[in-house]
Amino acid sequence: MLAERSVPSAISHFDPADLIGSLATGVVVLDADLCVVYANVAAQDLLEVSINQARGRPFVNLLVDPGNLAGVLRRSLTAGEILAERELTIQPLGKTRESRVIDLTIMPLDTEETRGYLLLEISDATQRRRIARDSDLLARLDGSRQMVRQLAHEIKNPLGGLRGAAQLLERELPAAHLREYTAIIIGEADRLTALVDSMLGPVRTTQKSRVNIHELCEHVYRLMQSEAPSAVTLERDYDPSLPDAPLDAHQIIQALLNIGRNALQAVGSRGRIVMRTRVLGNVSIGTVRHRLVASVVIEDDGPGVPEEIRETLFYPLVTGRSNGTGLGLAVAQELITRHGGRLTYESRSGSTAFTVLLPLTE
Repeated sequence: MLAERSVPSAISHFDPADLIGSLATGVVVLDADLCVVYANVAAQDLLEVSINQARGRPFVNLLVDPGNLAGVLRRSLTAGEILAERELTIQPLGKTRESRVIDLTIMPLDTEETRGYLLLEISDATQRRRIARDSDLLARLDGSRQMVRQLAHEIKNPLGGLRGAAQLLERELPAAHLREYTAIIIGEADRLTALVDSMLGPVRTTQKSRVNIHELCEHVYRLMQSEAPSAVTLERDYDPSLPDAPLDAHQIIQALLNIGRNALQAVGSRGRIVMRTRVLGNVSIGTVRHRLVASVVIEDDGPGVPEEIRETLFYPLVTGRSNGTGLGLAVAQELITRHGGRLTYESRSGSTAFTVLLPLTE
């Protein structure tokens, strides 16, 4: 028989509620009407709501679009089943309204005192999903890049022969009006060559130096301003605390300009575009965690990215416009990836935001 041990006085006064409150996993308790009774600090952070604001409100009313979540909660309560939803996307009604990916476990409580209550365990899976998506995107980009380079190489060689033949023919033609046709051939061959070169991507190596990101943003802003229709509003929202970063200025300008021009085309003749910068801490890009990163967001109020191309938007030759080349975002992704950064987007009708993350340290 084991001897009993004395319990230290500090532990004897320990309250289990303190442990639940300090968990990194969100814990929410719902009553029989699926209204919030309790939420620990982690749950309040995930849902962007305080316990005073949440208590007594239906849980689904804390979300922008809960979908069928109320039915799932009711089924668990009625049938006494433990249910799990993995990588569920939610959008809290808080200030940021930022979409989050969560793992949700729904557990009916079955003691005499707690019967008729539900316990929700909420884990933030956003970071895990993002790391997996980044890794998948980089793997797919490597394959797409190789395919496009091979395709571009095969196209570029006959274009050179076509242009050379047109130049020789131009010298032999006696009439000026006939030489107009060879000029068209040469001009179109040059245009296609430039397009192929952009498909091959910038060949210049990355030449980094410490630069002010806002100077790059201002350069892109002025270019966009000169191209924007009069009824399109361009706004800036800069974080003055953003430090300098080791970047290739020309490549980052090109990447931001490709994204900005995409936004201009999305809004058409009338709309609003905002360029926003922020400093973020402890952000993972792929499998690398960075202490500080710069975030540059270009947001427009256009119709949003078509549903059918959302999963492949950054792949070469994918475009939602009839006159688009499908190269702008692919090139931007390539340039940002060269800096160890990441380009992502969130889109819905009336709001599309492309976010560039760039490490602030090597």
